[in-house]
Amino acid sequence: MAKDLMRYDVMAQEALRGVVKQALHKAAGPGGLPGQHHFYITFRTRGRGVDIDESLMEKYPEEMTIVLEHQFWDLDISDAGFEVTLKFSGVPKYLKVPFSAVSRFHDPSVGFHLQFEHEVEDENVAVALPETVASDNEDEVKATGSDDDGAQVVSLDSFRKK
Repeated sequence: MAKDLMRYDVMAQEALRGVVKQALHKAAGPGGLPGQHHFYITFRTRGRGVDIDESLMEKYPEEMTIVLEHQFWDLDISDAGFEVTLKFSGVPKYLKVPFSAVSRFHDPSVGFHLQFEHEVEDENVAVALPETVASDNEDEVKATGSDDDGAQVVSLDSFRKK
């Protein structure tokens, strides 16, 4: 089998990051989040281009999950990422997150899950639940674990010919 010089794995990851981008565009629109939709977005806090308050970086040195539901402000989406203001212990904090730093996206209202790998060149698509949740109203982190809803992790590696 020939080496994949097209890098279909990278193209698939970028296409799925586009899903995250479109969902955020809808949330930033005049009507806000429709119905019961809300997002858990996990990102690598030390990812290239991430800009978060130093106190958040100290508390979440590797990954952080934010919730976009009722209380978020100034959501702005660009081709490269998004910016938003959330409250942590009642104090507003600005966050700038490139899409390349996003590791998980989850909309629990409809059971939609995406998981991205760390390295852009070696990314895979998976379906998974976020491991931690940081509330947009408080800086409490809680483990969510699995809800046994039958969700399975599906990696593109299983479809690649080696």
